[in-house]
Amino acid sequence: MSVRNLYQQMILDHNKNPRNFKDLELVTHRAHGKNPLCGDDYFVFLHVDNGVVEDIGFKGVGCAISKSSASIMTTIIKGMKVDDVLSMKDDFIALLTRDDVSEEQKKNLGRLSIFEGVKEYPVRVKCATLIWRALESSLLLEQSETVCTE
Repeated sequence: MSVRNLYQQMILDHNKNPRNFKDLELVTHRAHGKNPLCGDDYFVFLHVDNGVVEDIGFKGVGCAISKSSASIMTTIIKGMKVDDVLSMKDDFIALLTRDDVSEEQKKNLGRLSIFEGVKEYPVRVKCATLIWRALESSLLLEQSETVCTE
């Protein structure tokens, strides 16, 4: 199976069956990410305790890329330390926006590296990174509602 087919299958699976597509009862951090140009519109909810993401959920609407990016992100960062989450966010955004991402960074991203192909479609980069920008806002600006258009 080619990488391109694997990418398409993963995107379609997470779009049809998004993981952690839910509200949380106990929310310590939240943000709103919206891209008015394409219609992607998501809320991210986190329960962080002692610097660790104990639970995460997201709700909203958007394209297959934005929804699958959010779904995969939530499965990976649950249980991670906030500092590690922010570092992963930086690496993920670099993967989609820069050409100098190291093999070590790609390895650290694990299955998220499948999104590297999105870089070939600059308009879609914002779809894949929207939820990550909202996540960043939620962690840096506790309990805030933020509109991310990047």
